[in-house]
Amino acid sequence: MSDYVKFTDEMKKTHTILVPDMLPIHFKMFISIFACDGYRMKLLRNDSRAVVDEGLKNVHNDACYPALLVIGQFMDALNSGKYDPDKTALLITQTGGGCRASNYIFLLRKAVEKNYPQVPVLSLNFSGLEKGNSIKMGLPTLLKLVHAVLYGDLLMTCYNRCRAYEINKGESKKMLDKWVNRLCNLFRSDNKKYMKAKVVYNDILNDFSSVPVTDEEKIRVGIVGEIYVKYSPLANNHLEDFLISEGCEPVVPSLMEFVMYCAVTSFNNAKLYNNVTMSSRIYRIAYRLLYTKQKQLIKVMKDHGVFEPPHDFEYLRSLADKYINQGVVMGEGWLIPAEMAALAKSGVENIISAQPFGCLPNHIVAKGMSRAIKNDNPDVNIVAIDYDPGATRVNQENRIKLMLANAKTPGSNKRSG
Repeated sequence: MSDYVKFTDEMKKTHTILVPDMLPIHFKMFISIFACDGYRMKLLRNDSRAVVDEGLKNVHNDACYPALLVIGQFMDALNSGKYDPDKTALLITQTGGGCRASNYIFLLRKAVEKNYPQVPVLSLNFSGLEKGNSIKMGLPTLLKLVHAVLYGDLLMTCYNRCRAYEINKGESKKMLDKWVNRLCNLFRSDNKKYMKAKVVYNDILNDFSSVPVTDEEKIRVGIVGEIYVKYSPLANNHLEDFLISEGCEPVVPSLMEFVMYCAVTSFNNAKLYNNVTMSSRIYRIAYRLLYTKQKQLIKVMKDHGVFEPPHDFEYLRSLADKYINQGVVMGEGWLIPAEMAALAKSGVENIISAQPFGCLPNHIVAKGMSRAIKNDNPDVNIVAIDYDPGATRVNQENRIKLMLANAKTPGSNKRSG
């Protein structure tokens, strides 16, 4: 695999880069940001059974479900005839950790080499991986990405809250589309207005709070788990939409929590293994910046008073310490039990842990910690839902319906607003 095709600067002018669908709101903004650096990207939305079938053809069925889906989505898109293989590239993220998020780029290259050897595969990472064949990012791009994560988290929170209670069906989606388009245009412009975060936050909050909603109380359901299955509609069979259809309010932890978790992991490991490096020092500085940005968003949301802000990340770390060591970092590691505990203590007492087949670390830190969290929070209702090629949607939804049947009456699930 050392002779795989490389993505050159000249290809920016000729190639379309396909991006897998994990966080539709966030990724649309990411694509607009990379457009400023000359990259032409397209977010894939194909989610038929053909995606799974293509994944099974090109990946060993013992590989984890997210790897199978991402590779299957790429291969299905290339097979569709919509993209010229001679002018198409693929983009995959790498976290730098020990799991598939770092390693299945090689599985993807193997599948591509067999079917479309002329198609280059790029990496998006912040760990110095794939040197010479990764997306190049300067400081201006990084600052935009940080703001896009925060804006995406806010839009995701407001959208899920509003559409669960909206009086005029579809109004929340129109508001979401309006703001995604506005922010994409903001990132593409030459001005620095995207950095006026407090102004943008308040404008978003005011617009979404103008959506007419009912005053009924609904069961709030938190969603935790492996990052891809937690967020991707393709991977979790449109879980948030299903919860809405069942009369619930989905509560999804922010992407920024995972970003900060990755930053903390770097300098935590440096301390644990007595191996402080320049990289770990940089991550510590980056974490302080991210934490300051997160606290700003939390303050704006608290002052506004309508929507519930994300959990302070240092609070999450303190909760994690009660159940598990912060040295446990394979997969989502200590972040999953911390998010479950935080949801339970904030009144979200019904929690779905979305876990993919082949992800042993996340099964351990999720299922393994559930009992301890339940012991501390007797009213919490946690159900683990497994996602894999052989699991039927009906089976998954029936398990969720059983959880909801055992859920507390809506009046006991308090929400802000």
